[in-house]
Amino acid sequence: MELFNVLNELEELIEESPKVPMTRRIMVDEGRILDYLDRIRTSLPEEVRQAKWLVKERDKVLSESKKEAQRMLEDVTREIEKRADDSEIVKQAEQIAEATIKKAEEVAGQIRLGAREYADEILQGLEEKLGKIVEEIQMGREELRK
Repeated sequence: MELFNVLNELEELIEESPKVPMTRRIMVDEGRILDYLDRIRTSLPEEVRQAKWLVKERDKVLSESKKEAQRMLEDVTREIEKRADDSEIVKQAEQIAEATIKKAEEVAGQIRLGAREYADEILQGLEEKLGKIVEEIQMGREELRK
């Protein structure tokens, strides 16, 4: 940091310069002061350039950080929406499953009822046939008794 070195040297010059008696003033070699000012001017652009570069780099890092933060926010938002959609899909699947189970239970109930009615009809028909057979047996036995 050439600029700081020149400023330190200028400060030393001021501290080492002779004082004017009875005042707070000093006597400084004009040539040396002008030399220091020239050195400050020549080192100043380098310092300013470095400062500009630092500001530019800082702005670049801030910009990249903002972009990364925005990307991360978008990723999180997409993930939340996906999970919400997945949750909605699960809810819909559960509703469909419940409806399917309910329908299957209704169909099973109808099948059981139909099976009972069918079995009852078969048993009724069998009962009627057995009743006729019993009557024929009884008639046959009565004939044997005569």
